[in-house]
Amino acid sequence: QVQLVESGGGLVQAGGSLRLSCAASGRTFTYYVVGWFRQAPGKEREFVAAISRNGGGTYYSDSVKGRFTISRDNAKKSAYLQMNSLKPEDTAVYYCAAFDGYNVYAAEGQYDYWGQGTPVTVSS
Repeated sequence: QVQLVESGGGLVQAGGSLRLSCAASGRTFTYYVVGWFRQAPGKEREFVAAISRNGGGTYYSDSVKGRFTISRDNAKKSAYLQMNSLKPEDTAVYYCAAFDGYNVYAAEGQYDYWGQGTPVTVSS
């Protein structure tokens, strides 16, 4: 198993940037594909980005492509989400998630392990 803890959320003005971190503990981090999801108030949780075990493969939702970058540092057992050009519609609680696999997936049901989330608020 792996435990995930997100950090780095906060309040930022539109056009600004934030970097979220996901720290893992437990089983070897390199076994896991890592994804970021978000849930805005009153909406369902949605996929944001995912990264393969070795970082060589990434996948983004259309809504964040070109603005967000997912990365990982397996030596530090951490994953990151760099968010640039933030918009008010990016306001949400952001979750880190993981599953033991090889291919990156957007489907929430594929992910077995979840963090508690970190809130991001983008003001206009």
